[in-house]
Amino acid sequence: MPTPKTKPSPAPSHARATIADVAREAGVSKATVSRFLNHRETLLTPDIATRVEVAIAALAYSPSPMAQALKRGHSRLIGLVVADVGNPFSVAVLRGAEKACQEAGYLLMLFSLGNDSQREGEAIQALAAYQVEGFILNTLGRDDGAAADAARHGKPVVLVDRRHHDMQADFVSLDNAGAVRLGARHLTQAGYRELLFISEPIKNVSSRMERDAAFRSFINDAAADTAGLHGSTFESTQDDSEGLDQALRSLRQRAQGRLPAVISSNAVVTLRVVAAMARLGWRFGSDLGLVGFDDTEWSPYIGPGLTSIAQPTEELGRLAAGCLIERLKGLNLPPRQILLSGRLMPRGSSIPAAPPQA
Repeated sequence: MPTPKTKPSPAPSHARATIADVAREAGVSKATVSRFLNHRETLLTPDIATRVEVAIAALAYSPSPMAQALKRGHSRLIGLVVADVGNPFSVAVLRGAEKACQEAGYLLMLFSLGNDSQREGEAIQALAAYQVEGFILNTLGRDDGAAADAARHGKPVVLVDRRHHDMQADFVSLDNAGAVRLGARHLTQAGYRELLFISEPIKNVSSRMERDAAFRSFINDAAADTAGLHGSTFESTQDDSEGLDQALRSLRQRAQGRLPAVISSNAVVTLRVVAAMARLGWRFGSDLGLVGFDDTEWSPYIGPGLTSIAQPTEELGRLAAGCLIERLKGLNLPPRQILLSGRLMPRGSSIPAAPPQA
């Protein structure tokens, strides 16, 4: 008795159909299916076009957007590298850039370094492998080789907030010097006289260097006109809470009856200062004044409310993406620098306590 012929097992229902599957189902070549997918039905007879269309529907086939983009030579992808996606600044830049990309028909691919400057080169290589058409870099700026790699790929680059040494590229940032003066002037006008600028480690990070230099310059310039004004700086690290506590104690000791205050360089540092104040049992405004960079959603709700310098972060992201898209469309101009102003958001942390009644 003859053994009945068995049909090959069908592909698992979850397997993604390929162009070869469609060609086999329709009884045509892969080139014919490709013509249909590229809207060249005029090269096909109505019967063949119908067979291909029916096969695509039966197999629920959808072509790979990446493969189609690479065929056309344009991926419509833009790579964004941020130093730390846990930083509210980076999140807001991402939102602004994403909106601008969506409006222009591009997709944004994100790579977060986790504040590890050694990964900058890895980020560039990873995004380049996905054929991104350009790069937006909000990195620490310490790896000049990584930035050079981005330029060597022949794709436009826009820098946000942090410069890269000797790299000629569009640059979008807060006016750091103006923002520091805004915060420091507010504190001195409120009566604070012993100021401490607290930053994350400054070395080779351009935005931190600019803010530190602006603070020192303000103290030098204002000291002659403001009696008793003195300023100093401190670099805070994530794992040194005792060092920060001691820096705040020393600040109050130096004040010797004058009002002490802190300018924190970003939201990460502000949170560290908030934690230190809790450990020390101090109150904002009366025991210590504070102005912090970045006006976060939680700033109004801590203590008497934290006075902040609001950065136009979403606008920075939007402008960075806009500059890049202009380059992708053929704009050929010398590198541009766009600096936006910060805005003071005064709250209770920079209001000294009323003097005691006699």
